[in-house]
Amino acid sequence: MKSMAIRINNINLNLDDEFKVLEKKVCKKLKISKEDINKIEIIRKSIDARKKNDIKFTYSIDVICDNEAKIISKIHDKDVRLEKAEEIDSIIPGTEKMEHRPVVIGFGPAGIFAALTLARKGYKPIVYERGESVDKRTETVEKFWKSGELNLESNVQFGEGGAGTFSDGKLTTRIKDHRCTFVLDELINAGAPSEIKYESKAHVGTDLLKGVVKNIREEIKRLGGEVHFDSKLEKLSYENGKLKKIIVSGKEIPCEALVLAIGHSSRDTYEMLHKENVSMDAKAFAIGVRIEHPQELINISQYGENHKHPKLQAADYRLTYQSERLKRGIYSFCMCPGGVVVAAASEEGRLVSNGMSYHARDLENANSALVVTISPEDFEGDSPLRGMEFQRHYEELAFKLGGGNYKAPVQLVGDFLKDRISTKLGEVTPSYTAGYEFKELKDCLPSYVIDALKEGIYNFDKKIKGYAREDAVLTGIETRTSAPVTLNRDSKLESVNVSGLYPTGEGAGFAGGIISAAVDGIKVAEHIIEKFALPKEI
Repeated sequence: MKSMAIRINNINLNLDDEFKVLEKKVCKKLKISKEDINKIEIIRKSIDARKKNDIKFTYSIDVICDNEAKIISKIHDKDVRLEKAEEIDSIIPGTEKMEHRPVVIGFGPAGIFAALTLARKGYKPIVYERGESVDKRTETVEKFWKSGELNLESNVQFGEGGAGTFSDGKLTTRIKDHRCTFVLDELINAGAPSEIKYESKAHVGTDLLKGVVKNIREEIKRLGGEVHFDSKLEKLSYENGKLKKIIVSGKEIPCEALVLAIGHSSRDTYEMLHKENVSMDAKAFAIGVRIEHPQELINISQYGENHKHPKLQAADYRLTYQSERLKRGIYSFCMCPGGVVVAAASEEGRLVSNGMSYHARDLENANSALVVTISPEDFEGDSPLRGMEFQRHYEELAFKLGGGNYKAPVQLVGDFLKDRISTKLGEVTPSYTAGYEFKELKDCLPSYVIDALKEGIYNFDKKIKGYAREDAVLTGIETRTSAPVTLNRDSKLESVNVSGLYPTGEGAGFAGGIISAAVDGIKVAEHIIEKFALPKEI
């Protein structure tokens, strides 16, 4: 790792500039020759499309030389500074005895990176994942999309890689944490494209992500860890507030340290934890629909006359609106350029939609969740699982409305805004993988959500011309934006009432996306390492 570099922000290149132009601009800014440069490393690359007729790429870069301090002393520019490598505290193993190897439940981003971190420190974790390995899981999911035959243990929500495996593979996050770099480096080492390290809106795509996940699994095994599929957590037991054992697929396993990375859809696990009095609370989330437009419409809106330029990928968007009348937020979520809307159910008789893109993002439609904020005040009762039951209720309505077999209810935007059923498609063809039926979406969503969606669509049409076009497609329903519960934990990331239980990631209510979930998994693993000595059974 470099110890020091010159960080330069806000270097702009035109669309048709070659990379050597960047080097020339660096030399001019630092008043040096190219022979003085040992290395130029891209830290950040983004698109500045504020002027549609003059789109630029904006870079932040690190320049590595032999005499950085001397060079920087002569420069007086707010965009140039000396950047020292961030010092990362080494994790020192603890002293508390651990008789048995740590266990990780779930092999999504949080579980994967918790297991990898533990394995790198010699703890040889044992991973149990209720779903199948990613290759078998892919076959199972594709069969479901074609036939409606749902596997309750291995589906779009459960299995190797977690729910993010069948998504766009977005790697954007708002958290500022040095562990983000570690996550990206490990993904690249496992086969992800190197540009994810610096692209401002980096993604992997579901096709490449599957191979990356398998390679990390093999690295965990190489380091002495174990990964078991088709293995479901059924029960945990604790005494005097201390974890003692778990039951996985009928097998009793002694356990003092359990990483609980179950994902946001493990409802039966939430029910088991609630029955065992593990501390949890109902949590806010959002529900709504998926909306589809021609990808070209989004490209033109974002890039103007340059929308077909070969250096510009399929455009995305992020839209938010606050309804003062309804006191609710409406926003786009999990936007998938050039992607498809997929059937994402994990329970029989309940319908869920989600979005997915391949790495190329080259399909005809753009889709995004269009969702409305929901709070615990919207739920009936006082159970911490009341948000989960809220989700189930509307998923059941959507399933029945679609006619069964996981077909989705669909309505064109023009008809939705005018409260009438659609009868024929326009230029936009629904991409939902399990088929669809024309229905009125107001029959499977709360009235306040319908009202908020209408307000949001009208507002977003002012920001993206054509967003409210008559033939844009709405597909019901999106309910799994985040976990409906928070599994309460303390400053050491342990359950507040079960020592040795470490809830983590999206399923625990502490993350929202691949990177943040992975980082949370790493933090949990670090706390386990700091607390426990290497287990005796190693």
